[in-house]
Amino acid sequence: MSQKKTIWIINQYASTPNTGFIGRHYYLAQELADLGHKVYVVSASYTHSQSNPVSFDGDYKFEEFSDNFKFLWLKTPVYQKSTSKRRVLNWFEFGWKITGLNKVIKDKPDVILYSSLSLVGFLGAERLAKKNKVPLIFEVRDIWPLSLIEIGGYSASHPFVRFLQWVEDRAYQKSHKVISNLKNAVDHMVSRGLDPQKFYWIPNGFSSKEVATKEALPNNIEKQLPENKFIVGYTGSIGIANCLQNLIGAAIQLQDRTDIHFAIVGKGEYKEVLQQQVADHQLSNVTFIDPIPKTQIQSMLNKFGACYIGLKKDPLFRFGVSPNKLFDYLYAAKPVIYAIDSGKYKPVSDAGAGYEVTPENTDELVGTIEKLAAIPESDRMVMGENGRKYVKDLYDYKALALKLEHTLFE
Repeated sequence: MSQKKTIWIINQYASTPNTGFIGRHYYLAQELADLGHKVYVVSASYTHSQSNPVSFDGDYKFEEFSDNFKFLWLKTPVYQKSTSKRRVLNWFEFGWKITGLNKVIKDKPDVILYSSLSLVGFLGAERLAKKNKVPLIFEVRDIWPLSLIEIGGYSASHPFVRFLQWVEDRAYQKSHKVISNLKNAVDHMVSRGLDPQKFYWIPNGFSSKEVATKEALPNNIEKQLPENKFIVGYTGSIGIANCLQNLIGAAIQLQDRTDIHFAIVGKGEYKEVLQQQVADHQLSNVTFIDPIPKTQIQSMLNKFGACYIGLKKDPLFRFGVSPNKLFDYLYAAKPVIYAIDSGKYKPVSDAGAGYEVTPENTDELVGTIEKLAAIPESDRMVMGENGRKYVKDLYDYKALALKLEHTLFE
């Protein structure tokens, strides 16, 4: 579009390369700025998902990434656990502080995008949009309070859950448009009163700029991987939800297959449990590698024969998932073993880039690994190239930013 705009993206959990896990809004803002728009991403100074929270004196801090792209960090309370009551205090304080953004950001917005979680801040964003007389776009990355009810075990009649339900319903009705990275979330949203014509799916993706700056693996890392073996690999967080106990189960069943090896790259609260399982079974076919820089991920994936991604069964996955590591895998042009029940969203099957297996079904996983190891390398290369083409066509953040631009301003 010829006329350039000012965009405020408010996401309490937004992050940068310096604070740890890099979320979608860093990449989308980067691409929108390259299109000529002036973009501000507003985030909290502390959330439990940050590995290196930003620290500063005062109530706020700007961090500039380009002339058109700035992060604004708002000081919020520190808390120790995701279940802490201080996390809720963090939500309310952030939601209140964003109502005063006009005193901090000199450029008046043409549109405001508020991204949940948390729902609480939507009320502040709604007030802010009214003050500036601009459209408010609501983005859903996690469906609350349904997550609290179906996973957390809270009653729908709990007072705080009822409050969050009121906010969610209000957001669907009052927002100009609603975006989600979950393809099938519209089914739930319509049940809560959303006009389906207001819904837009914009998934997570990958940064073509980032993968273009691929770094070689250091020798001390590369030496940890065996040569001349079919390696089934995983990179990312090591939590109980990532279904890696299923991968260790496959390693146990395949320990006599000297041509097959398993590599798990990353860290997390479940890593020690998995390492103990490997030790208990005296497995020599599993290698754990500490986290590596994002710029080295593609070099690591090139060492794998196939990439594994899994998630424990979760009723909320019927609305779709959008795991970032999947797009790294597909871009690496390696066959993907997809152990996620994500309802109608079947990216690996749609791409012809590997195999879907039932989550937490070790026997099925073992059979799939043996099948991939047995087929000709040329067949695996075809799967890999299918995946790379699929992800480049549909999931490059450059293209997703154009889709977001169109959604914001059409």
